[in-house]
Parts: sequence; structure tokens; C-alpha cells
Amino acid sequence: MAKVVAVVSGGMDSATLLYHMLDAGHECWAISVDYGQRHVKELDYARQLCEGVGVPHQVADLSAINPIFGNNSLSGREIEVPEGHYAEESMKQTVVPNRNMILLSVAIAWAASNKCVAVAYGAHSGDHAIYPDCRPEFAEAMDAAARLCDWNPIELWRPFVHMDKGEIAKRGVELGVPYEKTWTCYKGLERHCGKCGACVERKEAFAANDLIDPTEYAE
Repeated sequence: MAKVVAVVSGGMDSATLLYHMLDAGHECWAISVDYGQRHVKELDYARQLCEGVGVPHQVADLSAINPIFGNNSLSGREIEVPEGHYAEESMKQTVVPNRNMILLSVAIAWAASNKCVAVAYGAHSGDHAIYPDCRPEFAEAMDAAARLCDWNPIELWRPFVHMDKGEIAKRGVELGVPYEKTWTCYKGLERHCGKCGACVERKEAFAANDLIDPTEYAE
């Protein structure tokens, strides 16, 4: 058993990651980051998830740095969230520059201060084409840096990096993840819009394995 910091956004992947780590017998500490995202309500879902399994949860407030991310539809409000599948060129509007390096750096700092041996996050293969900081090469570079940034080496774990979201959903159902208590939609409205790239991918993840989708969509 290891003491691990899990990056928990409140979405499907990170919720599954948390349950996956606990199922492996690890002692987990969870961290979420407020970077001024449009769908900031995901942090409430992260808190509820962690409370449900008795895991300490920390929210790092980085909302002050929101302006440095420039024009994109997730950290800004001027550009509309594109609709459609992730494979479409328009999805690049949802790229928040260097987001994962910033989030992981904060998580690594918390791991170091609490003498944890690793930071785990839920990057998966479906993200690679649109999000450069979800690629295996990026994770390997961050892992190398994490092992050098403190007197006690910290590892970067990414157990889903070679899985797609459908496989993650299947694993989550096996673990009993309460997906109805997770938030995916980039628009951050009262209900999941069902049309943005995140919602489309969420639907496809359940459909890929004939799983019941507990999500309430606005459409």
C-alpha cells in the first residue's frame, strides 16, 4: 500500500481513478484545482465523491491565473463551447494551454509536503489527439521531473493512459463508481448539455460497452 495524491476533477475519469487507487489498497489524498474554469461546478462533484469514500480533499485556488490562459472556451467566457465529437478540429478551442503541467505541479507539491510516493491522474488514450499534455510522452517527462523535484522521489502514475474512455467506464462500473455523481459537461449549466465534446464522449463511453448512462442531459 502506498500513500498517493489523486488528481480528482469531478469527472468520470478521475472518479474512476480514485476508486481504482482505493481498490488497489492505496491510501489516497485527493486534490482538485480551481483555475477559473467555466464548468467550476465540477469541484462540488469532486468534493462529494471524496466525502463518499472518506478521502481527504483539497481544492487549490488558482483562479487568479485565469487571464494567462488566453482565448479558449474552458477558462474563458468569450468563446462558445464547441459542440460535436472530440475528433473535430473545433475541439482545439477547448485546449487550456499547459493546464496539466500546472495542475500536476500543484499536486506534486502537495504530495511532497505530505510525504506521498506518487501522484495519479486519469489521462487516457482518447485525449491524445486534442490535448498534447495528455500524451504518454508528456507524462513521461513529468514523471522524470517529479522524481527530481524533492528529496524524496515522487512518481507520476497514469493507469489509464493506454485505455479509452469506454474501457474506463467499464472499469468504473466494476468498481461501483457513482457516475450520476460526476460532472463532465464543459458548459457547466444546470444539466449536462449532451452536445459538447465532453458530453458526446461521455455518452459514447457508456454505449461502447452497453452500460447504463445515469446522466441527465438537457437535450
